[in-house]
Order: sequence, then C-alpha cells, then structure tokens
Amino acid sequence: MSTTATPAATTSVLDQKLANSKTGKAGGYVFAVMLIGGLGYIATKLSHDLSFVHSASVFPFLLLGLALFIALGFEFVNGFHDTANAVATVIYTHSLEPHLAVAWSGIWNFIGVMTSSGAVAFAIISLLPVELILKVSKGSGFSMVFALLVAAILWNLATWWRGLPASSSHTMIGSILGVGVANQLMSGNSGTSGVDWEQVTKVFKALLISPVVGFIMAGAIFLLFKLVARDPRLYKAPEGTAPPPFYIRALLIFTCTGVSFFHGSNDGQKGMGLIMLILVGTVPTAYALNHTVDQGQVQTFAAVSTAVAGAIGNYVEPAAVAADPGPQLEKFVSTKKYDPGVMLALQSMVNEIRNQAVSYGSLGNVPAEMQANVRNEMYLTSETMRLLPKLGPKMNDADVKTLSNYKGFLDKSTKFIPSWVKVAVALALGLGTMVGWKRIVVTVGEKIGKTHLTYAQGAAAEITAMITIGLADGYGLPVSTTHVLSSGVAGTMAANKSGLQMSTIRDIAMAWVFTLPAAAALSGSLFWLFNTIAK
Repeated sequence: MSTTATPAATTSVLDQKLANSKTGKAGGYVFAVMLIGGLGYIATKLSHDLSFVHSASVFPFLLLGLALFIALGFEFVNGFHDTANAVATVIYTHSLEPHLAVAWSGIWNFIGVMTSSGAVAFAIISLLPVELILKVSKGSGFSMVFALLVAAILWNLATWWRGLPASSSHTMIGSILGVGVANQLMSGNSGTSGVDWEQVTKVFKALLISPVVGFIMAGAIFLLFKLVARDPRLYKAPEGTAPPPFYIRALLIFTCTGVSFFHGSNDGQKGMGLIMLILVGTVPTAYALNHTVDQGQVQTFAAVSTAVAGAIGNYVEPAAVAADPGPQLEKFVSTKKYDPGVMLALQSMVNEIRNQAVSYGSLGNVPAEMQANVRNEMYLTSETMRLLPKLGPKMNDADVKTLSNYKGFLDKSTKFIPSWVKVAVALALGLGTMVGWKRIVVTVGEKIGKTHLTYAQGAAAEITAMITIGLADGYGLPVSTTHVLSSGVAGTMAANKSGLQMSTIRDIAMAWVFTLPAAAALSGSLFWLFNTIAK
C-alpha cells in the first residue's frame, strides 16, 4: 500500500491546524501551573542551600546567577531542537492539538529528567580537560564553562533559525573539543591535557551510529506495518485537520510520551553536568560535596578505605618513589601515561581522604575552605580508578571489586545532581519547546520526504526514537533525539519509495557535518577570549 506521491504543499498542513485550533490555551495553562510551581520549588531549595554560604562579597552570587542564566539558556535553546522532535509527529498527524501536545511532552520530559541517573551528565563532563575541572572556581575554569555554553547557544540558534533539526548533542561535544584543543594550544608544553580522545571516541560512536540505526530500524518497522496492518488509512498523509483513527492516535500519543520521557532522561542531562560545575565553582561550600552523605556512611567508607589501601599496596612496586599524590594523579589522568609512582600516590590519596572524612564525621561538616579541596581529591582518585583497568597493572577480581565499591562512594560524594537543578532543566526544555517547536515540526513532517508524513511513518519513526534513546540512556551514552528521529523519518520515506527532498537532506547533512567544527571553532575562540580577559 504505497502512498500516492503528493508534492510538499506550499501552505503547511500544520498552518491549517493552527488556524483552526481552539484548545491551545489548555496546554498553556497546564504548563503555566508547572512553571509557577517549579520556580517556587527552585527558589526555596536554592535559598536553603545558599543560606550556609557566608561571603563578604556579592560577586560569587552575581556570577552564579549569570552562569545559571546562560546554562539554562542552553537548555531552553535545546528545547527548540531536540524536544520539538518529540512532538513533531503527534502534532503533524493531528493526534494532539499543538499546544496540548507541547504541554504533554513537557510533563513527560519533566518526569524523565527527574528520574535520570546523571550518568550521561558526567559522561559529558569526563570529556573536559581534568585541570580545568579541578580549577573550575578559577578564571580558566569559568572561561571554559562560559565558552562551552555560549558557543552551543549561538550554533543552536543559527540552525534553529534555518529550521534545521541539528543536534544539541553534537553541538555540545564540538564545544568541548574546541575548549580542549584550545587549552592544549594555549598551555604549550606545560603538561596540561587537551582532549580525552578515548572518551570522545566512545561518545562520538554513539552519536554516529544512532542515526544509521534510526534509518534502518524505522524503515524495517514501517515495512512490518505494511505487512501486518492492512488499514489503508495508515498510509495516507493527514487530510485537513481531522485526527487519525482512534487506535492510530493512541499509538502516536504513546510513542510521543515515550520519546519525551527518554529524551528528558538522556538529553536533559547534557546541561546538568555543566550546571554542577558552575555551582561547584561559584559556591563550593554548598555544592562541592554531597552533604546528604551522613556520619554512618562515612564510617562505612572509612572501613572500605582501609581495605582499598591494602589492596592497592599489593601493586605498589619497590622502585616507586613517594611524591605529592595530587600532582602525580593529575598527571596520570591528564596524560594517560602510567608509571610506578601512580599506585603509591593512589594509596596515599586514599589514606588522606579516609583520614579527612573520619576527622570531619560527615561531608556536611567539612569546613567551607576545604570543601573544594576534598572534592578535587575524591574526583582525581575516582578518575584514576576509572583508568587503571586499561592503563595500570593487572589486578585480581577481588581487588577490582574492592576498588569498584570504593569508587562508587567517591562518585556519590562528588557526582550528584540536586533535585532543583533537574526541575530547572526540565522547565527550560519545556519553555524552549513551547517557543520554537513549529519550525522543526514542519521540517520533520513536510520537508524530509517528497510526500507528507503518513501515520504509519510517524509511528515507525517515533517507536525507533523511543527504543534507541531508551537503550542509550541505560548505557549512559548521549545520543541525539534530532538525529534519530529525522533519520527515522528518512528511513520510512526510503522504505515506502516516497523519495526524499534532497535539498532538505543536504541541508541537514551539512548541519551535521559542520556542527562539530563550527562549535569547536566558536568555543575555542571564546575560551581564548574569556581566558585572556580573566587573567
């Protein structure tokens, strides 16, 4: 049952839907209630956290406000792109009124963000040069964060203005690469790191493979629809403003819900890690360490630390020379070059962290001036343990398990995301979607194929996006909702032999190709500029 070829109309079907929409206010009211409640929650939690911060200057708070504004601005612009893809098919097929669809998607994005693990957020952070992470409260650290965010926002706005579903994930990775390369070039031979290419390769593979998977999977699902579902209405483009048959409508709403949820749980995390760096850099007293780690957990940690120090001692070479453990571990994490002194430095750092934790009783009791220092020691130790299996000595299974349990405590202490940050990100994504969804919806519905999107094609593309993003989130890998869904739509067009609008495909492909180098060039230049000003 092939779709009769119908050239893409000059007047958008979506425009007809909007012209006849009379229920748009309902979705706006729903989101307005969420927004007001969310802002109240954020203000309450943030004021409670900052009540423990005592500073003679208002500058840290002004810097915090500016940085959060820019970080949430990135998530707002992200809503133009990736979140808009989640509602593209359900709006285009008239399964839900546009504004109600955006509100519905916002709710499930919110739920996805709130239930996210944070694995994707810190996978993004691990791509950054380690010395900039450790110096996030210094000028170079702030320059890094501002350069990343401003570059990502500028490129996302440029592609949105063109109506191109470019990837916010690609943009962020490109910005990180630019900062890393610029940091290496600016530092010369000082031994600082540039880019963790191993981590970049892992992330880039996920970003590269996911569109291919989306194209093939969506095409296969569409052909399966044609094989088992004989209802001819499935294979027609929306006509007028009438909604699809009930079972088709239910399927499309279900897939929109799933994509929105998994988008929130995956894409929503991309800005969270940067927000946490901002919080650590501006108000370390409140956010450098996880203050929910209480005295009982610290006592358990102390016992585990003793066992870990003993396990590490099994691999300390007699020729190892004692040195300051901090610089030794930082050099190892930055250069990825193992030497005999690493294990001895790691053992010393484990003992030092244990002694500090025991003396303070709980992480909340660590003195304000020591919070950032303790965090950096824990972060370096965790990153060292992450790299040891590939770069360090061969360890037996029991010792590997002991170190893994210990690393879990370190990560809980330093890699945490307060609930108000998740709420803020969810609201920023939702606001961005409400403002900028139309351009992306029209591109997905009418400008990828030579025929308008049919119900079956929309369902196949959404099912593909839901499965792909869900699996990636489970493995802690960032993928692009934009790439997966738009390539899925293209896959259904190819499977249906509908033909593709090569001008749009070319524009999207060019946006994908140029996103990495353009974002990298922008962020690298901004990093140099901001770093020069900060000195």
